[in-house]
Amino acid sequence: MHDAKQIDLSAQVERVKRKTRPWKSIIALLLAIAAAVISHRASHGRSTFVHLSDQANQFVGYGTAALFLVSGSTATYGLAGKARELLEPKAGPAHAAIVRYAILIIGAFTTLVITLVLFGVDVSQLVLGGALTTVFVSIAAQQALSNVFAGLVLVFARPFRVGDAIRLRAGALGGTIDGIVTDIGITYVRFNADGSMMSVPNSQVLNAVVGPIPPESDEEEPPVVADGKSGTPGGPEQPQPSPAGPT
Repeated sequence: MHDAKQIDLSAQVERVKRKTRPWKSIIALLLAIAAAVISHRASHGRSTFVHLSDQANQFVGYGTAALFLVSGSTATYGLAGKARELLEPKAGPAHAAIVRYAILIIGAFTTLVITLVLFGVDVSQLVLGGALTTVFVSIAAQQALSNVFAGLVLVFARPFRVGDAIRLRAGALGGTIDGIVTDIGITYVRFNADGSMMSVPNSQVLNAVVGPIPPESDEEEPPVVADGKSGTPGGPEQPQPSPAGPT
């Protein structure tokens, strides 16, 4: 009985933490914005509330820049986790993880660049290098990225769901594919086609014609019987010409 109460108490504490987690992230984000504004004003010799000396302004600028780094990192991590929790029931764990990683990467890069700016570091070369690296990586991973974005479109557009029996028709697929959807992954959609598992890239699935498998007709057409004495199959008997006799 005591163990059951302890487990129930732990579950309640976890639910309370989940409810308060987004508020912590929002507060951290607001604190980061305020710290960035104060640090920027202090670094330019403009005090926010009271008149301070140059040395005090420098100290305030560096301190609030460090506070921005901590608060921005906390807000990025918390918001990325919350986005994953919201998207996972609808988009699945794979695509929710992609969104989480994207928020983490963008948030971490933005936080780092703003922190360096607040500390007075020239980041023009860093930004240029990051932009060039992004372009090269995008070109090298063009096919993989197209499958990832196509997977996101499939998840949000929902032309089919896991467990649906569908037919894909496209020239790139060599005709038609009939199967049951077993998984919608980051780069591939997996089908169970007559007991064999098939993985089709998301970009090809997005470009294919998707529809339900048409039901097979149970009624068989009766066989056509051809009458050897008639001109048409199954038609009435036609008179046959008599052989020519002596004249």
